[in-house]
Amino acid sequence: MKIAVINFSGNVGKTTVARHLLVPRLPGAELVCVESINADDGQGQALRGRQFGELQEYLQTVESVVVDIGASNVEELLALMRKYRGSQEDFDCFIVPTVPALKQQQDTIATLVELAHIGVPASRLKVVFNMVEDGIEVGRAFDTLLAFVAELPIAQADMRCCLGDNEIYERVKGAGVDIAALARDSTDYKALIGKARSTEDKLALAQKLATSRLASGVLPELDACFAALGLTASGDAIAVSAPSATA
Repeated sequence: MKIAVINFSGNVGKTTVARHLLVPRLPGAELVCVESINADDGQGQALRGRQFGELQEYLQTVESVVVDIGASNVEELLALMRKYRGSQEDFDCFIVPTVPALKQQQDTIATLVELAHIGVPASRLKVVFNMVEDGIEVGRAFDTLLAFVAELPIAQADMRCCLGDNEIYERVKGAGVDIAALARDSTDYKALIGKARSTEDKLALAQKLATSRLASGVLPELDACFAALGLTASGDAIAVSAPSATA
């Protein structure tokens, strides 16, 4: 399974989806991050044709990979896909995370349209509704995007493919930690807190306890979201198992 996680917009949780939703549930999957190259003046550089060529070559050598595409590289990557005709076929699925903010929904629509234009069929183009607040229905939070997909069904937009707004992702950011492993942590932190001598040690242990509890709480949601995506071994199989566009 080869998956691209993509959106014109930043701050939609592409890395969260790639690292915590997809990679742990795809056997043997590797994670590749396509990020801006930081220049000396602090400005990002676009993805270059040579880099894209190398990415294509790499994709031919692996069975399972998730490619997390930084927002600053999306426009250039799509332009290169048009240049390297048929290169979109290297991916079994394109996953487009989005959040409720109107601008991000509009950027998501633009992303879906561009991917459809380069030949990605609706069966291989899937939306993940991210950062949904407690008590808010997905249909109400993403009414603009869902109305678009209902009118022009160029992507799969199953409202079961959703993730709540959860501080666990910020807690583990940059730590390379597996949320499932945190959820399985059987350490008796309360006993350790009771034995700790300093307030600093107690607080450190209390943070680990809170993180473990958050991980246990979010894991079923991640499992349910992944199941709703209907990912299988090939693009053809995805087309067969894909849910309806507005389920």
